[in-house]
Amino acid sequence: MPQATGIFKQVALKREVTFGVAPAASAAQLLRRVTSKIDLKKDSYQSNEIRPDFQVADFRHGVRRVKGTLAGELSPKTYSDPFAAMLKRDFTAGASASAVSVTIAGTGPTYTVTRAAGSYLTDGFKIGDVIRLTVGTLNAANINKNLWITGLTATVATVMVPNASALVAEGPITSTTVSVFGKKTFIPTTGHTDVSFSLEHWYNDISQSELFTGIKFDKGDVQLPPTGMATCNFDVMGQGMTPAQARYFTSPTAVSTTGVVAAVNGLLMVNGVAQTVVTGLNFSLDPKFSGDPVVGANVVPNLFAGPVGVTGQFTAYFTDNTLRDLFISETEIAIMVVLTTDNTATADFISFVMPRIKLSDAAKDDGTGGTVQTFPFQALININGGAGIATEQTTLSVQDSAA
Repeated sequence: MPQATGIFKQVALKREVTFGVAPAASAAQLLRRVTSKIDLKKDSYQSNEIRPDFQVADFRHGVRRVKGTLAGELSPKTYSDPFAAMLKRDFTAGASASAVSVTIAGTGPTYTVTRAAGSYLTDGFKIGDVIRLTVGTLNAANINKNLWITGLTATVATVMVPNASALVAEGPITSTTVSVFGKKTFIPTTGHTDVSFSLEHWYNDISQSELFTGIKFDKGDVQLPPTGMATCNFDVMGQGMTPAQARYFTSPTAVSTTGVVAAVNGLLMVNGVAQTVVTGLNFSLDPKFSGDPVVGANVVPNLFAGPVGVTGQFTAYFTDNTLRDLFISETEIAIMVVLTTDNTATADFISFVMPRIKLSDAAKDDGTGGTVQTFPFQALININGGAGIATEQTTLSVQDSAA
């Protein structure tokens, strides 16, 4: 008799039209994973009767629920659906401006891209966006290269190149297109989505299917170690599971082919300063879904969304008072990071921007090695951001080059 093995198991995901109802069987997306530990759970209860035979006479199953975790290595596109669902906004194209006359100046690691007319702010560009310059008669060193906006006014974008390659000063170059590359999402102030999915575990070697419906991603953890692959882990909750001996999602789309990002490939800024002493960063998204059973049904009828909390921490070597004093003075700061899949100037990437956070501690360890400070933080809605301003009015924004 064959036995199921993890290497043959396939995980497919597709957005539902109606909560708890499996969507059409075509066009699901296969997922890469480290683990997918999702199972049907049931409440249970036993009789509390006091009996003369000193025994328990009944035990029953109650409400059905789906619980588990989906863990992976962070890569562009692969987990764009869970991130968009937790942030309650679909990924959409970012800002773009065409027929712009630009002048590039600087000697690195920062450069300026100055436009002769029009406004970056009016066009919707934001600090933390990764842009590319295309069209026009740009120098080969400047065209189609990832440029990370670290400062922004109406006419001047201050940028860094994630792979540290040089730009060439030139300009004005007319008819240039400036655009946010890939797509973005963020926690919006209005128009929030409430998305559910169906997820299938297909055990190909024993022809067994477990189709989980009403899936929502209840929490997401992103971990960026100083060395090693960046990882993401999602807590999963759902409504029900249907077993079968035939695959439900027929001909799903193949897994994404983008590389895995790592913290050594990219840039990190804290309070507007590029960091070289940070030894780790992690943060969590918590949409706070909840749902209660009802009389006459063995499933929870819906999972209701709460406010999206974003918390995290970073660690850094203790070199001076700069980071510590941000905690002491309760200074509101920004954290943003861009992570690439390789060292090329056109690499795929994911970026995260938290435009307003507060540190809640600045504890230091003690040992024979370098002293490390730990800075837990709470991310907050950026009440001073919004349309026509250099920052988003949000708690967290995500840009994915392949979404």
